[in-house]
Amino acid sequence: MIGLPQLYALAGLVFAGWAAATLLDRQHNARLRGSAFWALIALEFLAGDGFSDFAKGLIVLALVALALAGAPGKGRPATSSDAERQASLARHGNRLFLPALIVPGVALAGTWLFPKVTGLVDPKQVTLISLGLGAIIAVATLMAWLRPPAGAAVQEGRRLAEGVGWAMILPQLLASLGLVFGLAGVGDIVGALAPLAIPDGSRLAAVLAFTGGMAVFTMLMGNAFAAFPVMMGGIGLPVLVVGMGGDPVVIGAVGMLAGFCGTLLSPMAANFNIVPAALLNLPDRYAVIRAQWPTAVVLWLFNTALIWGFAFR
Repeated sequence: MIGLPQLYALAGLVFAGWAAATLLDRQHNARLRGSAFWALIALEFLAGDGFSDFAKGLIVLALVALALAGAPGKGRPATSSDAERQASLARHGNRLFLPALIVPGVALAGTWLFPKVTGLVDPKQVTLISLGLGAIIAVATLMAWLRPPAGAAVQEGRRLAEGVGWAMILPQLLASLGLVFGLAGVGDIVGALAPLAIPDGSRLAAVLAFTGGMAVFTMLMGNAFAAFPVMMGGIGLPVLVVGMGGDPVVIGAVGMLAGFCGTLLSPMAANFNIVPAALLNLPDRYAVIRAQWPTAVVLWLFNTALIWGFAFR
């Protein structure tokens, strides 16, 4: 049965390819550090189940140390030049975007079809497996259509990864941070402090504390999924649901949307706000956040009003 182990192995091989390509790049400004950075990530994906929690923690600390030392750095991938890309664009036009549609298309089709085939794909991981399959098919289609050099996929992937830098693994680290916060009892601390800031019986103040906390914690952790267990456990359930009789479905769903407003405002949400600026070579790395903040504020006010108006009957 195809499941997460196979998907992790595929990801590990991709990172291992970047590590090898970086090591062989003599023009790289941080060749050994960059290669070690990608190799450690590859090791986690390929053999992480065999490590203790302590060993995994050491690997994370090593990654942080390498990032502080300038990894993964930037090199000169053996890939097409700007002139060659312009020529390809002139020749193929917007058809170059068609293979990118394969990824979501296969993900959607696989999510619908694989559950009907018993024993082929882990039913709990159908969407992720379908997404990985879509990426494989898209790369194979591009290789067959454009006929680039054999190592083009590895080199182009490394070029994009180096453009983003260490921030590409930040979402995974921040999601783990949310779990750590939950296990450390941060939600209980928030729940103990909340009554001190919320006037007795004030529904609006309680809702503001919840949605505001969701946005702020998301800004700090870069991930609304990491903020949710803290704020839902500290204010959402004990104050809004149990204390005031609110609808947990409305509070939970719209509370997540309030957290996503914080995502629009935070550089910690690197995959949304820092990565696009890096890929587009924008001179202002915070340009995306500057463009998004008015929308984030308006949406946060709207989500707060939704909970206040519809969660209590």
